[in-house]
Amino acid sequence: MISILIFEDNDQLRNSTTALLNSVDGFKVVAAYPNCLEASEMVKKLNPQLILMDISMPGRTGIDAVKEIRKFNPSVHIIMLTVFDKDHYVYDAICAGASGYLLKRHIGDKLITAIHEVLDGGAPMSPSIAKLVVQSMQGGPKSNADAYQLTAREKEILSSLSNGNSYKLIAAEFDISIDTVRSHIRHIYEKLQVHSQTEAVSKAIQEKLF
Repeated sequence: MISILIFEDNDQLRNSTTALLNSVDGFKVVAAYPNCLEASEMVKKLNPQLILMDISMPGRTGIDAVKEIRKFNPSVHIIMLTVFDKDHYVYDAICAGASGYLLKRHIGDKLITAIHEVLDGGAPMSPSIAKLVVQSMQGGPKSNADAYQLTAREKEILSSLSNGNSYKLIAAEFDISIDTVRSHIRHIYEKLQVHSQTEAVSKAIQEKLF
């Protein structure tokens, strides 16, 4: 059973999302809150496997809550749910440690798929969000790319990771085994001196490694 914690200030959306997830076999919403003022305490107490986090809430932003959660829990999956698709919200959320980022208008038809994707090692993003990330990595001068000595294949896999693809999708994209994907990603982590997909993608975006 996948335990899910929700932080969303819109009562109707919070309730409908809770009902949707509780109707899916294997999912259980353990709690749902209208703000994230006590997010760290609730995460420590309930120990969810997945968090759905709104960005704009009264008293404290979801991005600030994610930063705080990541200080003591680097493994919980966190998907941001928001109406925003502007650059700085995307980058701030990813750099804070978000596992994925979906626009609220896609919740009805994309949320369940996104959750399965993040549990499978992917980083789900709405199409417009993925486009912004790709444009960011492709635009402007490239810096530090050679300093990390990433191979061409490692750069391709890191780029695919940044697009939100799971290990399974990456394996299919490059016609290699999932074990080979894991091996490449392990080497990428070692070279970038990071410990997670979120950190790797964040570093790739910030330093324009493609």
